[in-house]
Amino acid sequence: MKVCIYGAGAIGGWIGHGLAHAGCCVSVVARGATLAALRQHGLRVLEGGQLNTQAVACAADPATLGVQDLVVISVKAPSLPDVVRHIAPLIGPGTVVMTAMNGVPWWFLQGFGGALAGRQLTATDPDGALARAIGPQHIVGCVVHASCALDEPGLVRHHFGNKLIIGEPSGGVSARVERLAMLLVQAGFEVPVSAQIQSDIWFKLWGNMTVNPVSAFTGATTDLILQDDLVRSFISSVMLEAKAIGAQLGIVIDQQPEDRHAVTLRLGAFKTSMLQDVEAGKAVELDALVTAVKELGALTATPTPCTDALLGLARLQARVRGLY
Repeated sequence: MKVCIYGAGAIGGWIGHGLAHAGCCVSVVARGATLAALRQHGLRVLEGGQLNTQAVACAADPATLGVQDLVVISVKAPSLPDVVRHIAPLIGPGTVVMTAMNGVPWWFLQGFGGALAGRQLTATDPDGALARAIGPQHIVGCVVHASCALDEPGLVRHHFGNKLIIGEPSGGVSARVERLAMLLVQAGFEVPVSAQIQSDIWFKLWGNMTVNPVSAFTGATTDLILQDDLVRSFISSVMLEAKAIGAQLGIVIDQQPEDRHAVTLRLGAFKTSMLQDVEAGKAVELDALVTAVKELGALTATPTPCTDALLGLARLQARVRGLY
């Protein structure tokens, strides 16, 4: 099976390494230091003190890799416009494109959302370029529950978690998703198949849409954020707005914000991915995590005053730093 990883960061590298270990013909689209490292060392994953390496093909130009059976997109949302300008040579009539990304994807309302089904989200695809480049018939959604870090280009450190939830945007369980799940299980992942992948996306978003931007504009680790009563209360208010939006879309969250806070606190003091991006001078993925929630609030006539405040503060800080 021909598999291409588009975005060989921590998560993309980890998934690609597993698929290569399972016997897939894995290639990676990469540039600069990452491309050089992959050519010299292959894809490397550190886990439990053990280093494992898989040789992969790699190229800066996707056109040299040809049509794939599976393309895994694992980039931060701000990088998507560049991806869609170059991805076409990888996609044939039967290619599956699995999006392993945080936040609300551009295809979120494809085959889902009741009266909003088929609506294009301007927050994540303002000019429709993503939808035109990658037709909805190719998409399979993926929600990643794992912690990985990039120690250096091409070298992934896997901390914990091994779950990839996958599903069709239009719902149900298709034969192709079942085949993909079997492949991913062979690659060593735990792979639940979701009959409504948007619910799994929204539930993960419910936690990281708040702590991520708060950490980005305060510089605080998650433990400090949630130990401050006023900040914690504000975050809970944002989460309740998102919960109400989800309910309008048919997504039921049977937890309260305090339940999720308890889970986050058990993970200890850590820097969110958005704080790491700010410190590294990289563009932040605010639109997929927060702007899309504000837009869905407007579309469902759900008031979002706390979400608006969070977005405004995070967006202003990112603009001042040239990261948005």
